[in-house]
Order: sequence, then structure tokens, then C-alpha cells
Amino acid sequence: MTDLNGRLALVTGASRGIGAATAEALAKSGAHVILVARTAKALEDVEERIHAAGGSATIAPLDLTDTDAIAKLSEAVAERWGKLDLLILNAAMLGSLTPVQDIDAKEYGRILNTNLIANLALIAAFDPLLKKADRAEVIGVTSSVGATPRAFWGAYGSSKAALEGLLGAYADETAYLKRLRVTILDPGATRTRMRSLAFPGEEPDQVKPPEVVAERVLVLLGEERETGARVRVD
Repeated sequence: MTDLNGRLALVTGASRGIGAATAEALAKSGAHVILVARTAKALEDVEERIHAAGGSATIAPLDLTDTDAIAKLSEAVAERWGKLDLLILNAAMLGSLTPVQDIDAKEYGRILNTNLIANLALIAAFDPLLKKADRAEVIGVTSSVGATPRAFWGAYGSSKAALEGLLGAYADETAYLKRLRVTILDPGATRTRMRSLAFPGEEPDQVKPPEVVAERVLVLLGEERETGARVRVD
């Protein structure tokens, strides 16, 4: 397992699903993990599990669509730790699955704010701290519909396609550093709340648990790979 002792990680959407599983795996490997999500109680539950397993974490309840809150968080991290080693961009909103002509503009705005603009704000706020790390990793969680459009998934899929474009550009812009790597991670079919909303008739046991994705993240951190790569977890 990847040794992350002394490294600082920030995980968004860390209150459940892939985010919580990834945060717990990172902490088990020695990282101090900043847990970010809207619901404080759910974050506290994850933090308690991390502490019970001998790891360390700090909760940061906030709404990721609040760019001022993200800026304040980055300032707090800079003051306390001075750098950031791992940024896991996991939080996302599914929204309604509907034909393109029926997409509600207000809901689409919320989807874009959560899945795209919030991640832009996180990258902008933490870029200086990532560049202060000896070796930094940015992992953005995407979806297969970001690369391959699917009927009724236009709103969510286009937000993920835009996120992939954003991450790819950031990877290209920072490649010269040789110590900041960006990975676009497609977790594949995973047993999450979002998956159950999208496929309500599916048996949960038919898809892998979030812990499988979390373990793959740990492996990714130790692999040799070009920045900007797109990786799928099958």
C-alpha cells in the first residue's frame, strides 16, 4: 500500500460513497485528510471512523458552490500546513435525467456550479499550495458519459465533459513542473447513492463497492503515469 505519511490530502464529497471510502483509505495509508462536504454530522461520522482506525483527519463543512468559503479554506490550510499534497475532486450533483430539450435551466446551472465551477474554484484556490508540495496529485472524478454522450444524460454528462477539458488543460499547463500530476478518474459502475438514483431498479450487489475505487486511488498514487491521463476503474 502507498505510504502517505506526512502528506496532506483534501477530499470533496467526503461524507459518503467514493469520497468517504477514499478519505478513509488515504488516512489508513498515513495521510492527514481534510474532509469536505456540506453535512457536518456525516463528516463527523467519517472522521470518527478514521480516528478509530488510527488515522487523522479534519472536517471542513462547506458548500462548494460558495467560492468565498473555498478561498477561506485554502487560507486556513496555508496558515496551518503551508502546502497541499493531494486534491481529490469528487463531489458532484446528478440532477434530472431528461431529454436535452427538457433540461431545466436553473437545475442545469446548479449542476454546472457543483460539477464544474466549484472544481475550478478549488483548483484556483489550492494551486499555490499544490505547487509548494514536493510532489502533488490532483485527481478529478468523472463519468463515462463525460467522454461518451448518452441519451437523457445531457446535463450531467456535459458537466463532466467540461470538467475533463478543464483538468486536461490544467495538466498541460503544469506539466513543466514535473511534480504536479493530474489524473481524470472514471470510477465505473459503483455502489453509491448517485448510482441508486440513476438506476433505481438495479440490485446494489451487482456493482462494486466504493472501497474498490478507493483502493485503486491508492495504487494510482504509486504508479508511473503521464499527467492528464484518463483512468477507468472496472
